[in-house]
Amino acid sequence: MADILSKLQAPEGAIKGKTRVGRGVGSGLGKTAGRGQKGQKARSTGNIGKKHFQGGQTPIQRRLPKRGFRNPLAAIVANVNIGDLEVVFDNDAQVDLAALRDKRLVQGRFDLIKVLGDGELTKKLTVSAHRFSKSAIAKIEQAGGKAIVLAPGQAPAQA
Repeated sequence: MADILSKLQAPEGAIKGKTRVGRGVGSGLGKTAGRGQKGQKARSTGNIGKKHFQGGQTPIQRRLPKRGFRNPLAAIVANVNIGDLEVVFDNDAQVDLAALRDKRLVQGRFDLIKVLGDGELTKKLTVSAHRFSKSAIAKIEQAGGKAIVLAPGQAPAQA
């Protein structure tokens, strides 16, 4: 009766037992355990099991020259230009981390925000960031705004 769901079974011979390799001649895969006679692949994985193994030729990571140094502790800095602030924000706006993320001027993960002086600014803005270029500070103050420098670990003020 295959119509009753509680009595369902796999057909005869559909389920096969797990092959136990190297468990004697009677198992069907005893003695050499299906690895054949001698040779590199017959022995324990050794070098051939490595992901970068290239058939005995010198692997590419050893052929390429090693140069330079990447500092894993370097701060990730998100840069924002004055010209972008001019386009996106209204007059007398508070520019901080939340506002920059809302307007999608900064995205992803970063440690510091730096405001750069590329572009022109005519609107009065209060900008909170960790770093400013000299030209950015000059342009913000010239437009009647304020540049607030935050401490490196300090999160930008929320509006």
